[in-house]
Amino acid sequence: MDLTLVTEGRTTISVPCQNSLVPFPPGTAPVFYNSRMALNRDTTVLVIRQLSPHSYLDAMAASGIRGCRVGNETDVPVTLNDRDLMATRLIMQNVRSLGIQAKITCQDANSLMSEEKFGFVDLDPFGTPAPFIDAAIRSSGKYLGVTATDTAPLCGAHLKAGIRRYMARPLNTEYHTEVGLRILLGNVARHAAVYDKGIIPLFCYAHEHFVRLHLQLKSSASAADKSIAQLGYIHQCPVCPYRMEEQKFFPGVYTCPLCGTSLTPTGPLWTGPIHDQDTLSGMIQDAETFIAGDKSGLTKLLNTCWDEPDISFSYNYHKLAKYYRLSPGPVDIILNRLRDEGYIAGRVHYSGYGIKTDAPLEVIRDFL
Repeated sequence: MDLTLVTEGRTTISVPCQNSLVPFPPGTAPVFYNSRMALNRDTTVLVIRQLSPHSYLDAMAASGIRGCRVGNETDVPVTLNDRDLMATRLIMQNVRSLGIQAKITCQDANSLMSEEKFGFVDLDPFGTPAPFIDAAIRSSGKYLGVTATDTAPLCGAHLKAGIRRYMARPLNTEYHTEVGLRILLGNVARHAAVYDKGIIPLFCYAHEHFVRLHLQLKSSASAADKSIAQLGYIHQCPVCPYRMEEQKFFPGVYTCPLCGTSLTPTGPLWTGPIHDQDTLSGMIQDAETFIAGDKSGLTKLLNTCWDEPDISFSYNYHKLAKYYRLSPGPVDIILNRLRDEGYIAGRVHYSGYGIKTDAPLEVIRDFL
């Protein structure tokens, strides 16, 4: 196959040439490489640099860019796996050119993860990670990374597929990105609990067409119980903007206090924090000198996540104003007024129009 060199962060590898004239160029190459996922890989390398696990597995490596970056930009021993022989040959070539120490395997990912343990197991499939989560949890000694690009099922656009894959009911709302992120977190928490493991989200976010999780796993029945206690539901009014969070394993039945309509539950999903502040603080400091594949995107993401409130839903600022037939002022002024009144308020990392606050709708309306 025809190859070309690409540089991401401090790492240069060979990837197959792609047809740039089609809507999705990565799909035209014999081995997969997606330049639009550079931010995803940037955050992973930063997380690995904070955690320093004893080993790292890139379970579905394709071109090897993720595992090669971890091996080249951290001190962690890496294993790169792909079941495609053409991919593993390309990985070997890239590993040799970088001069890094890496183990390369050509196995089915579930088979490999059922046989060996690694300090950090990383799932980055094309589409849903659902068929691999169970084996990844068993294979992980302490840390787990998961990428999902099937955002339509996760976020409620493909309702039945979302229920099948994640055993949760998604909802296609204005904050569907948050719903998708938290449904994936809840799904992993339930899988981990089967093995008496709990999850601690270290840095989890949604961006464009993917959701990304970085998690710590804690092995004990009490840790599993603590995680299960973080599961719950968001109840959304189908008529007006009212919504509420419920931290409970089975959903209650509620009526909208503003318009009297029955609320629609979405979940079960994760209602707890999606970041560990110590991990995020270290990432922000490291990012100042870090050579990233998407420096501006990385800086914006980290800083917004640092200020984002721990609330399971958000409001679309413009849609809320349109519903109330108002012409709102600048969003930062509204947020500052809410904070001055003692409410939690902040922007969200996945939308320029999203705000999170614990203020009642009537208060938000008045400030709008």
